Amino acid sequence: MSKYQALFKQTFIYGLATVLPRMFSFLLVPLYTSNGMLTNAEYGSVTILFSYIIFFNVVLSYGMETAFFRFFHQHNEPNDVAKTSLYSLLFSSFGFLFIVVLAKSWLAKSIGISEDLFTYAIWILFLDALVVIPFAQLRAEKRPVFYAIIKITNVGLMLLLNVFFLMVLPKLFDKNPLLQSIYFPDAKVNYVFVSNLLASAFTFLVFIPKYWLAKGNFDWSLWKKMIRYGFPILLAGIAFAINEHLDKILLEKLHVPMAQIGSYSACYKIGVFMVLYRTAFTLGIEPFFFSQAKEKDAPQTYANVTKYFVIFGSIITYVVILFSDILKPFLIRNESYWDAMTVVPIIVIANFFLGIYTNLSVWYKVVDKTWIGAVISLIGALCTLLINWWTIPVLGYVGSALATIGAYGSMLLLSYVWGQKKYPIPYDWKTMGMYLMLAFSGSLVYFYGYRENYWIGFGILLVLLLFTFYQQKAFLQKIIPTWKK
Repeated sequence: MSKYQALFKQTFIYGLATVLPRMFSFLLVPLYTSNGMLTNAEYGSVTILFSYIIFFNVVLSYGMETAFFRFFHQHNEPNDVAKTSLYSLLFSSFGFLFIVVLAKSWLAKSIGISEDLFTYAIWILFLDALVVIPFAQLRAEKRPVFYAIIKITNVGLMLLLNVFFLMVLPKLFDKNPLLQSIYFPDAKVNYVFVSNLLASAFTFLVFIPKYWLAKGNFDWSLWKKMIRYGFPILLAGIAFAINEHLDKILLEKLHVPMAQIGSYSACYKIGVFMVLYRTAFTLGIEPFFFSQAKEKDAPQTYANVTKYFVIFGSIITYVVILFSDILKPFLIRNESYWDAMTVVPIIVIANFFLGIYTNLSVWYKVVDKTWIGAVISLIGALCTLLINWWTIPVLGYVGSALATIGAYGSMLLLSYVWGQKKYPIPYDWKTMGMYLMLAFSGSLVYFYGYRENYWIGFGILLVLLLFTFYQQKAFLQKIIPTWKK
C-alpha cells in the first residue's frame, strides 16, 4: 500500500473520530436553540465561557502534545517520551487545580461568571489536560480505531446528559416534586457544564491505567528539551485561541448585546463542517509529516498532500455554503438566531484558510523551528485584535467574522513566503489557485447574489465536480481502491 493510501485510510478513520463526535456535539445546537431551551443571551453566555475554557486548555497542555510527537519518533526510548510528557502534565495540572481553587472566588468575579460555573470550568480543564497525552499516544501508536471509540463515546455521553438534564429531568420534575432537591429550572446553563464535566470524567477514568502502567522513566533532560520545543507551540496555541474564540469575548467587552452574540455563535457553528474536514486531515497528517521528514522526497510529498487538501477542501467549502440554508431549520431551531446567517460564507472560507495554513506550516515543525510558528500565529492574533477592535463598533459580529478570515489569510501568506526561503516545497499553486478561485467565486456569487436559488446553486456545484473529475481522474483512480482493502 502506498504512503498516500495509508495516509487516506488513517485520515478516514480519524475523520470518523472527528466527524461523529462533532456531529453529536453539533446536535446540541438545535437542542440549545429550540424554543423553551436557552435564550439567545443564555446561549451567548455559554459560548463565552467555553471560549475561556479553550484558552486555558491551550495553557494547560503548553505544547506538550506536539513535543510528544516530535520526540516519540526520534528518541531512542519512546517509552521515556511517553512517561515524561504524561507525568509533566499530571504535576502541572494538579498545581493549576490547587492555585485556582484557592482563588476561585476572586477569579470568578473578575471574569464575570457565577462561582458554580467557574468551578465546573476548573474541573473540566483539569480532566481534559490529563487525557492530552493518552490521546496523542494512541495516534502515535497508530491506533485510530480505539481513539475513535473513546472520542465518540465522550461526546455521545455529553449529548445524552444534555438531553437528560434539559429535556427529560424537567418532565420528571413536573410529575415528582421530590426532585426539587436536585433539579433547578433556572439553572439550564449550569446543566450544560455539568454534562461536559461528567463526560470528561468518564474519559479520564478510561485512561487512568495509562498512568500507573506507564513504562519507561521520567527523563529530566528530555523534559527540558520538550519544554523548549513546546513553548513556541504554547504561544502559537494561545494565538490560535485568540483567532478562533476571542471574538465572542470581545463582542461582549465592546457592548454588543448578548442576544446578538448568541445568534452569531449559533450561525458560526454551521461552519463546523469545514472544521470537521480540516481537523480530520490535520489528525492524519501531523504524525505522517513527522514520519516522512527524513525521506528524500519529503518536500514533494508535502506539496502533493497540500494540493489534494485544497482540491477536496474547495468542493467542501462550496457544498457547505450551498446547503447552509437547507440545514439551518434543522440545526438552529429558533428563527430568532437566523439574523447572523450572513457570516456563514466568511466563516467557512476562514476555516479553509486555516486548514491550508496547517499544511503549509509543516516546514518549521520538521526543521525544529517551532518559534516561527509562534511568531506567525502571534501576528495572526494581532490582526484578530486590531480588526475586531476597528470593525465591531461599526459592523458588529460581521466585523468579527471578517477579522477571522483576515487573521488566517495573513498567516497563510506569511507561512508560505517564509517557508519557501527556509525549506522550499514545490507547491502546485497553479492547480490550487484554480480550485480556490472556482470555489470562492462560486460560493460568494451564489450566496450573496442568488441565495436559495438552487438551480443556479447546484449548477455551479456540477461544474465544480465535473472539473475535478476531469482534472484529477488519475489520482481518484489510485485512491478509490483504498476503501476496498
